[in-house]
Amino acid sequence: MSDGKAVAGPDGALRCPWALSTEDYLAYHDEEWGRPVHGDDALYERLSLEAFQSGLSWITILRRREGFRAAFAGFKITEVATFTDTDRERLLADAGIIRNRLKVDATIANARVLADWAPGELDDFIWSHAPKPGPAPKALGDVPAVTPESTALSKALKKRGLKFVGPTTAYALMQACGLVNDHLKTCVARSTTT
Repeated sequence: MSDGKAVAGPDGALRCPWALSTEDYLAYHDEEWGRPVHGDDALYERLSLEAFQSGLSWITILRRREGFRAAFAGFKITEVATFTDTDRERLLADAGIIRNRLKVDATIANARVLADWAPGELDDFIWSHAPKPGPAPKALGDVPAVTPESTALSKALKKRGLKFVGPTTAYALMQACGLVNDHLKTCVARSTTT
């Protein structure tokens, strides 16, 4: 692929090398990853998808995203919080998602916890853990998997009763939702995400 530095894409613009492995990644990289995400339901969706990704490649989740949205009522916290055992069994039989019992249960349990939070509380809570911007990474090797901030966010979410929110998952959430900008220094998307 590369030495971990930005690589020219199909249009000649430099991008993070991971973005060029599939068209799905290219669109996700250019249009979504690293851009600020706000709203409780939108953040619940990203948190849930990052949890489902644990142990799998992100492309697996990305290609099933619409299936996840359909299965989990568009990730509307108030709706998922009312899911019953019948819904759980439906989810575990749904080939359009990852049918991992622990992850399905955590997604439902997290919605039940979050349904008791005030509107906007999840958004405020997650964004309160955004670190101060640091230097732009020059290569993929400069991008951490875990940071002190993601560890703190993970601990804080767990303390509030959420599941499947380890430090690596928390950092992936921070990257995906724009709390940090890990586009490489020369990546065309870096300047559009800040």
